[in-house]
Amino acid sequence: MSVESGGSSAGSARATDGGRFGRGAEPPSEGKHEFAVIGRPLPKIDAWAKVTGETRYADDFFLPRMAYGRLLRSPHAHARIRSIDATRARALPGVYAVITGADLPRVKFGILPVSQDEEALCTEKVRMVGDAVAAVAAVDEETADHACRLIDVEYEPLRALMSIEESLAHPEVRIHEYGDGPNVHKNVALQFGDVEAAFARADLVREDVFFYEGNTHLPMEQHAAVASAGPDGKLTLWSSTQTPHYVHRLLAKILEMPAAHIRVVATPVGGGFGGKLDPFAHEIAACRLSQLTGRPVKIACTREEVFYIHRGRHPVLMWIKTGFTKHGEITGCHLRTWLDGGAYGSYGVASTFYTGVINPVTYKIPVYKFEGARVFTNKPPCGPKRGHGTPQPRFALECQIDKAAEQLGLDPAEMRKRILAEPFTKTANHLTVTTIGLGECIDRVVEASGWRAKWGGWRSQSEGASAAPSDNRRRGVGIACSAYLTGAGTAVYWNSMPHSGVIVRADRSGGVAVLCGATDIGQGSDSILAYLPAEILGIDPKDVHVHPADTSLTPVDLGSYSSRVTLMCGMAAIQASQRLREVVARAVARKLEVDPGALAFRERKVGVPDDWEKAVDFAQAVELAEAMHGVLAFAGSYAPPKRAGKYKGGGVGPSPCYSYSACVVELSVDEETGEIELHDVWIGHDIGRALNPLLVEGQVEGSVYMGIGEALMEGQVFRNGVHKQPSLLEYKSPTTLETPEIHTFLVETDDPEGPFGAKEAGQGPLLPVIPAIANAVYHAVGVRCDEVPITPEMILKGLELRRRGKAARVGPERIPRFTFKEPVVVESAFGQPADAIAVRPFAQ
Repeated sequence: MSVESGGSSAGSARATDGGRFGRGAEPPSEGKHEFAVIGRPLPKIDAWAKVTGETRYADDFFLPRMAYGRLLRSPHAHARIRSIDATRARALPGVYAVITGADLPRVKFGILPVSQDEEALCTEKVRMVGDAVAAVAAVDEETADHACRLIDVEYEPLRALMSIEESLAHPEVRIHEYGDGPNVHKNVALQFGDVEAAFARADLVREDVFFYEGNTHLPMEQHAAVASAGPDGKLTLWSSTQTPHYVHRLLAKILEMPAAHIRVVATPVGGGFGGKLDPFAHEIAACRLSQLTGRPVKIACTREEVFYIHRGRHPVLMWIKTGFTKHGEITGCHLRTWLDGGAYGSYGVASTFYTGVINPVTYKIPVYKFEGARVFTNKPPCGPKRGHGTPQPRFALECQIDKAAEQLGLDPAEMRKRILAEPFTKTANHLTVTTIGLGECIDRVVEASGWRAKWGGWRSQSEGASAAPSDNRRRGVGIACSAYLTGAGTAVYWNSMPHSGVIVRADRSGGVAVLCGATDIGQGSDSILAYLPAEILGIDPKDVHVHPADTSLTPVDLGSYSSRVTLMCGMAAIQASQRLREVVARAVARKLEVDPGALAFRERKVGVPDDWEKAVDFAQAVELAEAMHGVLAFAGSYAPPKRAGKYKGGGVGPSPCYSYSACVVELSVDEETGEIELHDVWIGHDIGRALNPLLVEGQVEGSVYMGIGEALMEGQVFRNGVHKQPSLLEYKSPTTLETPEIHTFLVETDDPEGPFGAKEAGQGPLLPVIPAIANAVYHAVGVRCDEVPITPEMILKGLELRRRGKAARVGPERIPRFTFKEPVVVESAFGQPADAIAVRPFAQ
């Protein structure tokens, strides 16, 4: 696998006030590398511990006198609970405690304030297979399992609604009693401009229907938590969570305890991808069992349990209507989405908005209408998975653009480049685009892949392809683009406080400690929190000790989601480090009798560049500063710019900046078996600035890998209320054998909103992979797959349709009979200049 980097002049933002380094900092050195740490392919700071097995995940915690917990889960997808009798379980030797919902405060919870619909242990009704109804603490897991089997639960089965269509067709069967209609969790409608007039101006208007099957995160590490209630009444929870702050808040509510008496520590996370964002029943049950037994209690979920509690990708049915001019420009777009939300709210309200609001950030869409509905079903609740609500509509839009390009006789790559959004402008739905390097991303992948020769030279459909490995195999190439958030503009609960906080403390040894509430879920945020202070203070990243994600020790950070950590924690770390630097500079300047602005910080020293022999070791500089200032501990914080649209729902979608990706896929399809083989993926990603290109490349490749799985094999499907494939053996995901060569191109646009110009890399590169594969399949064999995952059976069905002279399209044929609410009509902001872009210290 390969990686290249490059700079982009178009749409990039440059400092106009010389403020990259702020007051008292050295200017960039002349030469190939501008920085000492930033931009270097350094290993993660936790790499050694992980590869040697020293890292302690939640399930690795063993405390004295610890008990082991298990949850009893419902075998019914929908049922009333008539009675629960735990007498036999409590009498089993080795059982310390058994609890049901009656042993917890009758408080419902949910990650979003508008969807408080979950119980840790269900009391009246279960809404999915896997709902927890009781919990046991015992001497070991085997005893706890045995005790669960001895709990007698009497259920009254109810009709299970297992699809969008079924839930809408049976309003008399209510999964929840709240929402925007029977079994409708959320119904939203927004309109920006006159879409009918936009379609009237078009030379081509397309209507298409797509379906994106749901899938799960599949982390290597299963969910686990250890709770310990102390004799002082205080409670500590160690958990594999991406959001310790929100878990902390909800534990105080659910357990009816003062928040000041609760401590939540996010242990190293062995894979999250959004699956560990919600608070979970096992965390709450472990806390309550520990309070009752006076012992630490560990609950580690099995792999099958993780499949049921997953909060993964929503299955989404989509209808999209778009108008195009003969040159490929978009005149207007109308998108409808129906989300299969599962049994509970989770992040579903936000997910519903996200299926619509991000599309206009990529291309010029002057008029836009979006309608979305999230429907409750008796399946595990869906929520945020890598890309959170955006891969599904991206699949629809990018496949439809390819169809339009074919009808208009245009090169799909050239058509996309022609209609790119402009930098520093507003979209129709009032989102602010800052830098956009998507044009260069397209150029890089088109050139590297040999797109023009392959797309124009390889004839699709029955004429075959010239470079196939056998007579039955046809080669094809496909292209797609995308955009994604670099941090959400609003918090889960509305407040005016910072979204991230960091404390940087210098020690007399020359070491620096960084305290931050962020959770490293494998994306490398702990490393970023070491690199940024090291760059500013002129020390080695190994001199920085990062202490993350402990609600009793670290400032608040809202969590690892929406690709927010590098930007938000990074900006907070920069602010704190700059404050420390200024104090150290004043102390050293007094000793050297120079102006503080003349000092440079580098090579673990502080001094004047032209008289470096007199430079002071950093440890000595800290001593001088501490003697002058006192303890050297400085806080930094970050809140995103307030750019929410002035309309209801305008708070979902704004981001300090957006990343962009372009992807070309080359594959071959066997016309006899329908088998798809991927050969190469070329992916260009507008990263703003690669703080560590090695980590960025890993994130991009991880996104490509996950996108391949969603496109070709992963689907979380159910039969009779039960998960069809709840194991790693049956639920297929790509291995190294199915993973093609990935060629990564990092495009730098130096965004003014990010730390040293950085934007996100952890989620956006997934989005274009799925439609690029679908478009390549069509180029190879002439079969349009408007549904994912694309299976060999679908290919063969499409080929059979083509042989019979019918349209070779495989996918959904109709949309539900459903009435969306009257849309909120807002004037389109398309093309307006962006709000003032902040030029932040060190951001340029």
